Amino acid sequence: MNHKSLLFLLLPAGLAAQSATTSMDIREYEPKSSLVVPQHPRTRAKYPFIDVHNHQNFPMSADAYKKLVADMDGLNLQVMVNLSGRFGDRLKSAVDSEKSAAPGRFMVFANLDFSNIDDPGYGKRAAAQLEQDVKNGAVGLKFFKQFGMDMKDGKGERIHVDDPRFDAAFETCARLKIPVLIHTAEPKQFWDPIDKHNERWIEMMEMPGRRRSNGSTASWETLIGEQHNLFRRHPKTIFINAHLGWLGGDLAQLGKLMDECPNMYTEIGAVLAELGRQPRAAKAWFIKYQDRVLFGKDTWNPEEYHTYFRVLETEDEYFPYYRKRHAFWSMYGLGLPDEVLKKLYYKNALRLIPGIDPKPFPK
Repeated sequence: MNHKSLLFLLLPAGLAAQSATTSMDIREYEPKSSLVVPQHPRTRAKYPFIDVHNHQNFPMSADAYKKLVADMDGLNLQVMVNLSGRFGDRLKSAVDSEKSAAPGRFMVFANLDFSNIDDPGYGKRAAAQLEQDVKNGAVGLKFFKQFGMDMKDGKGERIHVDDPRFDAAFETCARLKIPVLIHTAEPKQFWDPIDKHNERWIEMMEMPGRRRSNGSTASWETLIGEQHNLFRRHPKTIFINAHLGWLGGDLAQLGKLMDECPNMYTEIGAVLAELGRQPRAAKAWFIKYQDRVLFGKDTWNPEEYHTYFRVLETEDEYFPYYRKRHAFWSMYGLGLPDEVLKKLYYKNALRLIPGIDPKPFPK
């Protein structure tokens, strides 16, 4: 069936026949709510916060730094963690530039060099480079989503998330007391059939390159299982599981994983829509795991933070999410208690990420 006619076919026959204007692409349907309820929009966080999941192309021009810091100040964003630090000279240049341009406002995570991964000495070499990167100012290690999904060795075999070649790097993180922020897989719906039952259907239509149901990589269950095995195998390493580990729609399961793996923390980047449609369950979950969750956003768009603040801080009802292709449903506020907000916004990050100055944050 042509998706452009789906809404048309749902209309009563008489009305549908009146005019061709009643037919539209379902992606164009954006009804304006007639609900009248109290509104408490937020454009600035209640407390200064640390965004542990962001990406910037450092170094940048002086004017670009000035604009970025001004936008951060408007949001009450005190510290941004740039996960795209790379390694070697490029990482050192990124760290030096942010320290010079805006001291204390940015922290940089390193990334591994995956070149010559088949060499017998790769693991030790990668760990040594990471240690040097930390000496040059890196405060954590980031693994991007291609790790496990798209990376292959010299034989064309998929490199698993729990591949032992990276054990030395994870052990180095434990020894140096720096966290690993790891993004594994994608939302499970990207593997599900792209049909009328798939909640991410609009996204798959607009961005077909994100589809994984074509057998181009391992199953979602396989990838997530490898990640969890990694957490268990390195109990002394602190892992920050990006995007709620893609379990934001099953917080009970995420809670079980956190109970099993006390070395695993998580963050809320790009999964706010999951939390905002289950306000009572999500609030209870945040309260229970308040020491284990950090604030992250992922894509840098200052205006999108406003919806995060509103979901986390208010008890507003039925207000729009900022990106329809992620969620066609409306949001509800969780109204988190102040102490939980403080932990989410900055206290947990201050405990896990070394080098952040605590003075700008309330006690």
